[in-house]
Amino acid sequence: MTVRTRFAPSPTGYLHIGGVRTALFNWLFARKHGGQFILRIDDTDQQRNVEAALEPILRGFRWLGLHWDEGAEVGGPHGPYYQSAKLPRYQEAVAQLLAAGCAYWDYATPEEFKAEMEAAEREKRPKIYSRRWMAESPAERARFEAEGRVASVRLKMPREGVCRFFDQVRGEMAVEWANEQDIVIQRSDGSVTYNLANVVDDFDMKITHVIRAEEHLSNTPRQIFMIESLGYPRPHYAHVPFVAEPGSKNKLSKRKIGQYLKNPDFKKVYEHGQAIAERLGLTISPETFNPVLVEFYEQVGFVPDAIVNYLLLLGWSWDGSTEFFTREEMIDKFSLERVNKAAASLDVKKLWAFEEHYFAGLDLNEKVRRVMPFLHRAGLSASEDLVRQVVAEAAHRLIVAGDIFNFDDFFLPDDAIRLEPKAKQKHLDAARDVLPRLRQLLASTEPFEAVRLKSQVEALARELGVKPGALSQTLRVAVTGKDVGFDAYAGLAILGRERCLRRFDRVVVL
Repeated sequence: MTVRTRFAPSPTGYLHIGGVRTALFNWLFARKHGGQFILRIDDTDQQRNVEAALEPILRGFRWLGLHWDEGAEVGGPHGPYYQSAKLPRYQEAVAQLLAAGCAYWDYATPEEFKAEMEAAEREKRPKIYSRRWMAESPAERARFEAEGRVASVRLKMPREGVCRFFDQVRGEMAVEWANEQDIVIQRSDGSVTYNLANVVDDFDMKITHVIRAEEHLSNTPRQIFMIESLGYPRPHYAHVPFVAEPGSKNKLSKRKIGQYLKNPDFKKVYEHGQAIAERLGLTISPETFNPVLVEFYEQVGFVPDAIVNYLLLLGWSWDGSTEFFTREEMIDKFSLERVNKAAASLDVKKLWAFEEHYFAGLDLNEKVRRVMPFLHRAGLSASEDLVRQVVAEAAHRLIVAGDIFNFDDFFLPDDAIRLEPKAKQKHLDAARDVLPRLRQLLASTEPFEAVRLKSQVEALARELGVKPGALSQTLRVAVTGKDVGFDAYAGLAILGRERCLRRFDRVVVL
């Protein structure tokens, strides 16, 4: 048997961290067993689909390196891979279920069905439809339609017995058929619902293993009923835990960003990302740019492997202590047996630590390659040699590629440097008397290198009876406009004598 797994995102919103974690488990399982990973698009809900969301979903998977073997954009022998293109095929399956007596035409109005369910709740009865408006013969259909009613199609679920199936994460499962509702599989407008499309697609695409989030566990009995009624082979099931909110056991939601911002770590990461996005000129909002969405991490310059490695450990572990895995190790070690049943919450602080580890592990050339596009997108002109020097000195201060903007003073034109008011007050206004001596030092130090600059500043500090650190900060602010950054002498040397003097002279005029 060739293993075939799938992930079916719905373009009703942007790519969600929780969804990617489930997709990752599918991808790893397929790769582990030499199989195929299929990416199909669940776009049956035309009213909720967001056209602009599809491309970020596909781009997000490509950016993460979770390449699919068949599906959207790449095609394959079992298409179409967009559910909106398969309506006739779905309606064919509905007709087959109707003919087998496993489904029926239902003429209840939404209000009538809702009233039944509310009555059952008041009377503390199971919320199982009475089938009062069921029509199984042409005569019954004609009678209801004469009243002006419009039919949907519902499954005719068994009312006795037990549905049994094995879940590769949760073990043996048993569900009483009597507790299963007659769900709608075809709406009155002829469109079909998720459960029907899902079953047909899995069969058409020869899916062998359905690995999905635990909220779909309740769908499994009704899908098994359809599978068996249609004569399809039953796939293997594995329901993985959902990704929970920061510090909570509730399911992570991309729509609760306001609540998550109350978490200090989440807020810190969000604001960090916002600052980078603003430098890139991005139009951002909490709904489309936040740490719950994969696009957030792509835009701020994360290393994709950091995301993938972190998500692997949300609900899975190898030995309880090993944290870092190469892609090859992930594929080799992954198994459904090691997936936990309990949900794991998104910890953005830990995710940031993974990114710090991965970015630090990149060689200098790769770091430069990653930060250059950020500078270009922000309209900052810089030679690769200059960027290499800055990145080398910044070292651990660069955690994501977008952090290069913290050192924009090296890439801005000399006349574009702006003094930060607090830095000016603290380091320049009180040091006016020494500024001429510092300018002379910049003009005469030879060679103009970090070590020599440091020794000259220390000598001047001894002469004036002040701390060398105070003078180096005054120099830093006079040249860069900031009082933070990496080693001040290294920064001066990178800028070079002429640029330092041009900037310094602007400060003296001020």
